[in-house]
Amino acid sequence: MKRVSFAEFGGPDVLQLTDAEEPHAGPGQIRIAVRAAGVNPVDWRIREGQVLGAHPTELPSGVGLDASGVVDEVGEGVDGVETGDRVFGEGHGTYAEFAVLGAWARMPEALTFEEAAGYPSVMETALRIIREVGVRPGQTLLVSGASGGVGSAVLQVARDRGISVIGTAGAANQDYLRELGAVATTYGEGLVERVRQLGRIDAALDLAGSGVIRELVELTGDPRKVVSTADLTAPDFGVRFSGVAGSMPDALAETLALISRGRLHIPVEKSYSLPDAAAAHTDSQAGHTRGRRVMIV
Repeated sequence: MKRVSFAEFGGPDVLQLTDAEEPHAGPGQIRIAVRAAGVNPVDWRIREGQVLGAHPTELPSGVGLDASGVVDEVGEGVDGVETGDRVFGEGHGTYAEFAVLGAWARMPEALTFEEAAGYPSVMETALRIIREVGVRPGQTLLVSGASGGVGSAVLQVARDRGISVIGTAGAANQDYLRELGAVATTYGEGLVERVRQLGRIDAALDLAGSGVIRELVELTGDPRKVVSTADLTAPDFGVRFSGVAGSMPDALAETLALISRGRLHIPVEKSYSLPDAAAAHTDSQAGHTRGRRVMIV
């Protein structure tokens, strides 16, 4: 089979499309014929060799955690799923023609493979950091870098829970944030003053890693009310860096519940083919995303 992999840590150029042996489902796992794979910032952070406790990496390594596809192999002890089922979920090395998943759910009929592939890690991260930052209904959450996949999920989960959101993004994505129910503002110089004019901040999330931790602490008044998924220097400011994943089955269940109620939709901004994996990572690292990026297999 074809898969994208890397034999050394580095930039997008270390990604190679190679021939590899097909993986097989072990106990408690399923294998899918991959139709699409999510492109997430965690993918290129792993490729760079960043220290992420939830994702230890042995070289050579495949790329990608999220995927959607058709079940073609069911491991020992797995119930409730059969070959031919359309599913989405999380595994390893999902930029490939076949991948093994350790957590999955049946795809809603209304979703395409392209749409479904981008939800698992995005939603797990969004639900985890909302929980970790401790924001409650009736409070206001500031989200720095709110237009990407995780930010889009955070805004919609927060809206469903009665949490107000102020989101930052580039000028081109201001209307997009408003469509998702946030009060929108731009990032950059003068951020603290702009946000203070919009209201009191109870908690803040840094999703972009753009060097705003100090400002977020100033706005909340307490580093314990700030969580970052993108800035490894966050602990230097007393801020929690969230990199260890929670329960993917729980995240998939909540994803399905929100979609079924019409409370969650994250658009796919751009799709790529497997030979274009390096371009997908380059674009992901550049930011300014509106929604998600996916690989089409």
